[in-house]
Amino acid sequence: MPYIGETWRVERGADVVGEITVTEADFPWLNGRFTPGPAFAELRPHFVRELALIDTVDDDLAAWEDAYARASDGVRLIAPDGPVAEFLLHIDDDAAWFRWSDEPFLVE
Repeated sequence: MPYIGETWRVERGADVVGEITVTEADFPWLNGRFTPGPAFAELRPHFVRELALIDTVDDDLAAWEDAYARASDGVRLIAPDGPVAEFLLHIDDDAAWFRWSDEPFLVE
């Protein structure tokens, strides 16, 4: 199955936020084991807050958007063959799940 076993990197500037080893592909999401890098400590509280707000996103979209913007500020997702144009990433301890696109997401 495509993607299973691949390692994707999460970077912020020149710093490594972590690596995701894909364990499951459930289109459009890829799920995997997250191994934090040195730059994750600074972002961890923002990912924790983002997940805490995701279940109530319909009640307060602005709060979730703010938390996600802080978690993803300057963050890049690097596929095995290079950076992706756009992504949505969630990290919960040693688990991560994400969707990605070679083209920027359309925002209406």
